[in-house]
Amino acid sequence: MAAATKTSTEDWIEELKGISVLELSERIKALEEEFGVSATAVAAAAPAAAGAPAEGGGEEESSTVDVVLTEVGGQKVPVIKVVRAATGLGLKEAKALVDAAPGPIKEGIERDEADKLKADLEEAGATVELK
Repeated sequence: MAAATKTSTEDWIEELKGISVLELSERIKALEEEFGVSATAVAAAAPAAAGAPAEGGGEEESSTVDVVLTEVGGQKVPVIKVVRAATGLGLKEAKALVDAAPGPIKEGIERDEADKLKADLEEAGATVELK
């Protein structure tokens, strides 16, 4: 029985590899609505839970941040170029990420890298938050 489940899971993963980021995003939203959960809440809670046992670990928690694109601005193309350079995504995937704003661009990165990415995105005309 376990082998059948594993094969089924592997088939499902292979199917996901063949779809666009936009279609994947739509499927995730459908799952969130169907089951009343949020994938972002789980992803955001995981780093916080990892730092929770350390009392006075406030310095550790603030050493990594998420870069969140809140607004694209007047020109989308320069923002897409910065997102592509920062994430290594293809043009289609980077455009889908920018079109989905507000949303995270990179998560759990060092503050210095986040500050640089924020500056690059703002220079391209976007509005960005570090969380």
